[in-house]
Amino acid sequence: WRLNNYSKYASAVLSIISVLCVLWIANKKINPSYKLAWITLILAIPVFGMVLYLLFGKSRVATAMQEKFDSILHESWPYLRGDPMAMKGLWEKDPEVAIQSQYIQRFSGYPLHKNTSVEYFQVGDDIFPILIKELENAQHYIFMEYFIINDGVMWRSILDILEKKAFQGVDVRLIYDDFGCLTTLPHKYYEFLRSKGIKCEVFNPFRPLLNVIMNNRDHRKICVIDGHTGFTGGINLADEYINQKERFGHWKDTAVMLKGEGVWNLTAMFLHMWNVVTKTDEVSNFKSYLPHRYHPSPFQGEGYVQPYCDTPLDDETVGENVYLNIINRAKYYVYICTPYLIIDNEMMTALCLASKSGVDVRIMTPGIPDKKIVFLLTRSYYEQLLEAGVKIYEYQPGFLHAKSFVCDDKIAVVGTINMDYRSLYLHFENGVWMYGNQAVMDVKQDYIDTLDYCKKITITFCSGRKLPERMMQSVLRLCAPML
Repeated sequence: WRLNNYSKYASAVLSIISVLCVLWIANKKINPSYKLAWITLILAIPVFGMVLYLLFGKSRVATAMQEKFDSILHESWPYLRGDPMAMKGLWEKDPEVAIQSQYIQRFSGYPLHKNTSVEYFQVGDDIFPILIKELENAQHYIFMEYFIINDGVMWRSILDILEKKAFQGVDVRLIYDDFGCLTTLPHKYYEFLRSKGIKCEVFNPFRPLLNVIMNNRDHRKICVIDGHTGFTGGINLADEYINQKERFGHWKDTAVMLKGEGVWNLTAMFLHMWNVVTKTDEVSNFKSYLPHRYHPSPFQGEGYVQPYCDTPLDDETVGENVYLNIINRAKYYVYICTPYLIIDNEMMTALCLASKSGVDVRIMTPGIPDKKIVFLLTRSYYEQLLEAGVKIYEYQPGFLHAKSFVCDDKIAVVGTINMDYRSLYLHFENGVWMYGNQAVMDVKQDYIDTLDYCKKITITFCSGRKLPERMMQSVLRLCAPML
């Protein structure tokens, strides 16, 4: 009898806690899709749902890390003012484009630059020998920050150079994400690298049961050499990215190499993260890493570049808003590459409205997936987009890992930011926004050329889905923010 009474009280208490938790989530400043997913789970399975939310539902990292980032960003602001003449020149050329750049500077903190050359690479195979060459030429420092590192031709070639450069006195630093490398690197691999003279740090070490912020990962890909040369894009340090190893067919990825003043943004991004993970304060030394420190002669370059990053530490979804700005202001076309298409209502509305307004909106996704469940979810968004006139293509030779936008022969973005909830809301990401340089047209031409290897998706394809597949996709759509 007592046990029965206790169970009634416990049930009532749990119900009250569940309602309070739901009310708290409903009033949070987060995406409505997250609210719906977590509220549904908590109401359906109260105890289990609340435990999962406490462990994985927090889309912000620990307060201590947030305070450290805020402090470093504030201290380094004098070094991130940029050249006011660059922004003034862009305003004079194209005010609508300048508004987009101004948003990035205000909410990401990284300024617009001129005097920077950009080389675009349409596959990892092309960038690998260039990266090796530039690493070999390093004389002062090498900064690298990557989500995935895996043993193989690519990493061994790079590691040999890093070890040699460290022995020569070059300041070699590496940050890798512990979860991204969980199955690709040995435990405490950083100790091995440190023994070779490489300064190595691990982002957000994986600690099951103890760490409740595992959702926030460092998905960035950055390499900076002597302050004047930088690389970024979708390419991690593993053989599949350069097609030395076949995984999911041909691996299609993209990247850019910057040379010039714009590299400073990538350098500052790395130094910010380095200060956070090492719990140090090197802001006073930032001037030692400025682009002209080891390159006194003027840089050459056309147009404008603005490397930027996004962080889950604040309430500003810079990565998504950069994409939305491009879509909403497009006049003629927007061509998009993304390995995952798991979008919220804001992005869906923007894409559909642009297409309905006469903009040529095209989205390219993989033909061979790396994650079948995620691929099934990606395809669940096709029908609504196609009905609005958006054109969708799947890359048939293999896996498309590129993350790029190109618009109206004016603007392009190449970076690490997927069109999914994890990239847009949970991960540390980075990209390069470009205007008025040859790389913009190179991104467009690569897209057009790649269409020859794609299958165009039709409404018939979507309507031909079997009932079990449609039901599975409906369930996945509800859980999309948590995948």
